Amino acid sequence: MNELLLTLLVFSPLAGMFVLWFIPKEQESTLKLIGFLATLPALLISLFIYMQYAAGTKLSEYSIKVDWFRFGNLKEYDSKLFAVDYELALDGFALVMVLLTSVLATLAAIASVHIKKEWKGYFLLFLLLEVGMLGVFTAQNLILFFIFFEITLIPMFFLIGKWGYLEKEKAAFSFLIYNGLGSAVLLIVIMILFARTGTSNIEALKYMMTVGGVPLIAPVSEGMKYALLIALLVAFGVKLPIFPLHTWMLRVHVQAPPSIVMLHAGVLLKIGAFGLIRFGLGIFPEQFEKIAFVIAVLGVVNLLYGAFLALIQTDFKMVLAYSSISHMGIVLIGLGALNESGIQGAIFQVVSHGLIAALLFFLVGVMYERVQTSQLNELGGLAKIMPLTAGFLLAGSMASLGLPGMSGFISEFMAFLGLFKEEPILAAIGTLGIILTAVYVLRAVLGITYGTAKQALTEKVSDIKSVELAPVLVLLALIVWIGVYPSVLTEPLKATLEAILIGLGG
Repeated sequence: MNELLLTLLVFSPLAGMFVLWFIPKEQESTLKLIGFLATLPALLISLFIYMQYAAGTKLSEYSIKVDWFRFGNLKEYDSKLFAVDYELALDGFALVMVLLTSVLATLAAIASVHIKKEWKGYFLLFLLLEVGMLGVFTAQNLILFFIFFEITLIPMFFLIGKWGYLEKEKAAFSFLIYNGLGSAVLLIVIMILFARTGTSNIEALKYMMTVGGVPLIAPVSEGMKYALLIALLVAFGVKLPIFPLHTWMLRVHVQAPPSIVMLHAGVLLKIGAFGLIRFGLGIFPEQFEKIAFVIAVLGVVNLLYGAFLALIQTDFKMVLAYSSISHMGIVLIGLGALNESGIQGAIFQVVSHGLIAALLFFLVGVMYERVQTSQLNELGGLAKIMPLTAGFLLAGSMASLGLPGMSGFISEFMAFLGLFKEEPILAAIGTLGIILTAVYVLRAVLGITYGTAKQALTEKVSDIKSVELAPVLVLLALIVWIGVYPSVLTEPLKATLEAILIGLGG
């Protein structure tokens, strides 16, 4: 039963797609309800697995492996040679990412209340996107991972291009071109590894690429390992994104509908971090250790660049977009530290920023729905007109700048603690980014909430509605819960961290 549960988790949104297919597009209320309900099975299953794990069940029980297809006819040499299996599995890191994905998918379905047209097509693509995201984090071989990775690109392209704002087509094509090039680089890496080793299984590749492992087909030289790692850094660096591969993301954050930006900032960007940790650090630990300083430098560049640019933006969406670039720098800083504190901080930042970004972009969507602008010079006095929204926005901004007691503080503290242990001068430079974060966040949010009331905000503007409260309250609760009780993440991540440190020889 546990083996089938993981398959059911990943593909449960397809049942909703099947039902939606037969609902007439004119029945908008029915389409909305089914679209929301279709996200619940994955959420309930992921919560069930987490509770079972907390009660003592091993995550290894939630795995499945079935023969799928084979390249060539080499059974007489080895029955597993060039075979690709359908295999899904969970470890602590994957479980955390699946939980993040299923929670944000359900909340984004609620946030989709702001979508104005063609609900049927919207939710069909939305649910297909959820399948891809869940599959990415549970796939146990590189080829299956790549298939799910590509599945996320197709619905995102249409969701941005069809339901976005004024320059939606430009943003959609920019997304597709950059991510398509990143996918091409990733595919080259996968094919080289598959051709050289005869397997795409992640655990087998981890063994083969380390000192004790012996490739099945042809040796992989040190130079090739470095080349493959750098290629992975480029492929996942586009997704993360790493400067200067970031410009596409700015357009998406500004032009995509808020519900889709919640998933993009909350989950899809995190695939880049997940890939770097799972494949870059997992398969090439020795080579990753040699370029760790470069990774840390890239992280500091991301942090400072994003913070400086966020400071001078006039559009609140652009402030949050550059903020995402800056906060992803903290992930790189933690990975570059290459010690327990740093890596743990990087993973915490992946989860924390996913929740905080989803909250802030949803609140921007709530404001935009009412005043049709996100320009800072056209907003002000929000606390008088929309006091609840203003309060939630202030709470989200405090989490973003790393207020103690919220998840952002935990992740930033651990990442910098790790880097101070290894590269104190670089870490000291990076702390300027933390200071700038407080400046640009407070400048934007206080200007909106307590600034002079502008024409865009009048007494006729309604405050946040009851249906919009659910995503806000859930996200804030999770942000505070992780900040106050970080063990909720440290426990499932313990085994993952141990495996990484063992791979590094620590």
